[in-house]
Amino acid sequence: MTLKIIGTARSRTVRTLWMANELGLAYEHADIPTGAQGSRLPQYMALNPNGHIPIIDDNGLVLWESMAINLYLARKHGGPLAPVNLSEEGQMLQWTLWAAWELERNAANTLYHSVMFAPEQRDPVVLAQALEGVKAPLKVLEDALVKGGGHIVGNRFTAADLNLVGVVFYLRGTPQALEPFPAIRAWYQACLARPAAKKAWALRGD
Repeated sequence: MTLKIIGTARSRTVRTLWMANELGLAYEHADIPTGAQGSRLPQYMALNPNGHIPIIDDNGLVLWESMAINLYLARKHGGPLAPVNLSEEGQMLQWTLWAAWELERNAANTLYHSVMFAPEQRDPVVLAQALEGVKAPLKVLEDALVKGGGHIVGNRFTAADLNLVGVVFYLRGTPQALEPFPAIRAWYQACLARPAAKKAWALRGD
């Protein structure tokens, strides 16, 4: 049975599409949107009761949460994106949880309140707070990239890099946030230049 990836690429689903491309997996892509006409339809709520995307169905195993899906796919299929030992597996999990807890909320708010929301919905106070909030975690990431030779784990591109790039992507509306961090900028650009990333991002139609 072919892996099924459910969700529009104009969402966190792009992270999982990218991972599947990196791994060279055959998959079926159900391009459904978020909300009442997509992810909250009964058939998708039955798969993910949170009403969010992406969702995968891997031969009957249903998973949601994009970064967890990516760690699972990398671990299942192996190769350079996967951990080679328990130490690397722990580090990949650490950085994935770090991205979700320390960076994603503020990074997303920079996007919402700079370019994504309609002008009348943007709050400059929230934007300023979010830009301030990303400074400390970005410094942590910058230092880790310098120490790690340009990658997060194992001195190579792994699922951890892919997951983190999917969060740093939210800062595209406020490039000034990355100006003090040359290692992040170089890493981010190199990751998105990968053929598998370009293939996934092309589905967004940006």
